Amino acid sequence: MIVQWRKSTHSGGANDEHCVELGRLAPGDGIGVRDSKDPAGGRLALSVAQFAGLVEQFKRHPTR
Repeated sequence: MIVQWRKSTHSGGANDEHCVELGRLAPGDGIGVRDSKDPAGGRLALSVAQFAGLVEQFKRHPTR
């Protein structure tokens, strides 16, 4: 399966140091997270529940 990666809406422009891309993995495999500036590098695979928990943590503790 080919993963369709998309850049997070919270990532900035081309000069942003913190660019994250998300991709739906194969059915049952969850959500993939990678650094858009290093697409061939490491990737994090999270279940849908783990990803939802991560998003909730970001909402509770936003960076400034």
